[in-house]
Amino acid sequence: MAPLSHLVPSARGLLIFEAAARTGSFTAAAAEFNVTQPSVSRSIAELEAAIGAKLFERRARGLDLTADGSDLYCVVSDAVGRIAETVQAIQHRQNAARPIVTLSVSSSFVAHWLLRRLGEFNAAFPQIDIRFDLVPGILRGIPDNVDLATRIIADDDQNYHRWFFAPEIVFPVCSPAYLSARGKLDHKGDGSGHVFLWLTDHAMYKWAKEWGNVANRSTSKGVWHEFTDYAVILQAALNGEGIALGWLSVVSSTLLKGTLVPASDLIIRTGQHHSLIAPRSKPLNPIVAEVALWLQARIAQELNALDPMIGMGRRFDDGHSSKPNTGSV
Repeated sequence: MAPLSHLVPSARGLLIFEAAARTGSFTAAAAEFNVTQPSVSRSIAELEAAIGAKLFERRARGLDLTADGSDLYCVVSDAVGRIAETVQAIQHRQNAARPIVTLSVSSSFVAHWLLRRLGEFNAAFPQIDIRFDLVPGILRGIPDNVDLATRIIADDDQNYHRWFFAPEIVFPVCSPAYLSARGKLDHKGDGSGHVFLWLTDHAMYKWAKEWGNVANRSTSKGVWHEFTDYAVILQAALNGEGIALGWLSVVSSTLLKGTLVPASDLIIRTGQHHSLIAPRSKPLNPIVAEVALWLQARIAQELNALDPMIGMGRRFDDGHSSKPNTGSV
């Protein structure tokens, strides 16, 4: 058998081919390799010329693999996957003395809930380092390198190990000084005299019904400030600058301290819940499960303490006996 170096122009060309086939786009492959789209086209053309076969059909809607391209992709994608797994395994061994756990969480959760507990966390887990993958707005997909994340997922989603974290309960919050100066928010009114702190990702139509008449921007006499980072919104509310929607899983600590208070009697219970999740695509590291249980136990203490205020009507487990993905919450 001829050496691979005699059969193809370069191993990089095979990697670019794999990315183009996986994404179905030369443009997406170019972005992945930080090169231009014409550069990817040239690499594919050189590979096709060396092999002597057409690998893609270029269509208006994107790329389709030819039969030969499909055969090559099956082999290359398997090899690339195995190489990536081996490289990651080597990296994990190199870091074995002090493992890194990557958390994908909102910037607001870290800024207003977790930061004040870092000392306690470090005492509980002196053997690990934490890498924060922060999301400023809506929590969506999970990057491949993440070990543990907070997300809302379907109860029957089998792609993740799961630990219950907190119910999705939302209500307007403000500082005590703001409430004292401007009074409670009347959701049937026009918002006159109030300042609203709004996250761009929270589409108005989704929450307009819950907000009531005050959210009618065509008639509202309140002032509306829009931000792309929820952590900044909560900081502005803490500073007495206006009213924000408060997600219980983020504002529980500030409610207990009294630095934020409900701005009205409105409480929105969506029926969904936030979970701590770990991808099943890789073996569950026992330390990741321990971190999940630690976080679960801390939020459970706060939720139980807040029950008289929020009226959740249940006691939350402290996490010590919880198991991942039991199918119940």
